[in-house]
Amino acid sequence: MVAATVAVANESFMKQVLNALISGGGVVFSYTVFSILQEEITRDTYGPKKEKFIYMQELVFVQCLAYCFVAFLCKPRGSQIKESVPWYYYAIAAASYTTAMVSSNSALKFVPYPTQVLCKSCKPLPVLLFGVLFASKRYHWRKFLYITLIVAGMAIFMYKPKHSGKFDVLNFGTGEALLLLSLFMDGVTGTVQERMRSGYKTEKYSMMFYMNFFSGVLLSGSIVFSHDLFKFIDFVQRYPFVLQRIALLSIAGACGQVFIFKTVSDFGPLTLSIITTSRKLISVVLSVILFSNPLNQNQKIGTIIVFLALFLDGLDSSRRSKSAADAASVEPLKAKKETPDASGEEEDGFEKVPKAKAPTPPKKRQAVRRE
Repeated sequence: MVAATVAVANESFMKQVLNALISGGGVVFSYTVFSILQEEITRDTYGPKKEKFIYMQELVFVQCLAYCFVAFLCKPRGSQIKESVPWYYYAIAAASYTTAMVSSNSALKFVPYPTQVLCKSCKPLPVLLFGVLFASKRYHWRKFLYITLIVAGMAIFMYKPKHSGKFDVLNFGTGEALLLLSLFMDGVTGTVQERMRSGYKTEKYSMMFYMNFFSGVLLSGSIVFSHDLFKFIDFVQRYPFVLQRIALLSIAGACGQVFIFKTVSDFGPLTLSIITTSRKLISVVLSVILFSNPLNQNQKIGTIIVFLALFLDGLDSSRRSKSAADAASVEPLKAKKETPDASGEEEDGFEKVPKAKAPTPPKKRQAVRRE
């Protein structure tokens, strides 16, 4: 009996380890391939004229199509969750999400990939600021400490020890301006998505599908009006291997999204935070090795500070979430007895409608007996 129990426990442990390797390895592998292909597409020169790939809208459009397709395949069939998010929320989120992606990809024409990765690692900063200013959210003081460390790391990364006396102490140009725009739009997207999750009913793959669907619609209009479509077609006809890279890039990004959802569902946000932070660090190292983007002393120190702050932030957030969940579970049977109908209200998808109550019969007066 004991041997059988041990065998079952070992089998369960091995399944969990295998699941962790598949989930974490899927995230790391997918986004490592994604980062290599992204840098190849945007940094390589093509043909005898050494042309550059400049069609970032078309690149993001193909990505959105792939993400839409994968999200449609992953959407649960016969789900009990009734989608209730108004379309204009998706339109606003898609506009900011698209601008962030196009700006981030366009920045690679001016800055090396490690700079882009580290700048995009500052995404918690605009999300935190927008949450405080527009969503009335409150954060623990340690959250602000980690954000300050990330910003300090980025300042050290971009610092120039020697300058000519003008305002060039920090390496700031077109690429950095595009990355700042991308971070700002990340903050807008995060705030809108938080409003969607808290105020309406939605499912993760439905959100992924509609976000990318609206992004594709916006990009298709922009591509037509900018007259870049025929230039893009002519470019990929002359260099057909670029289209293969774009297709592989889109597949890798879509698979990475699925593995991220799987990791969060099976192992929680802490594991995902560790995996994604490690993945970004791996991407930076590979970029330095494969694409000759060496880091100077300041950039190495800044990189270490940024990734250390990201790791500590993920660890602290997960610990506080676990403490809050444990505190909620301490409540006795009170939470179990409370149901959505206990408040006398019923959800119709958009708002809570008071449930009609049966009228109570009037109390009968008891005759008072006099002696």
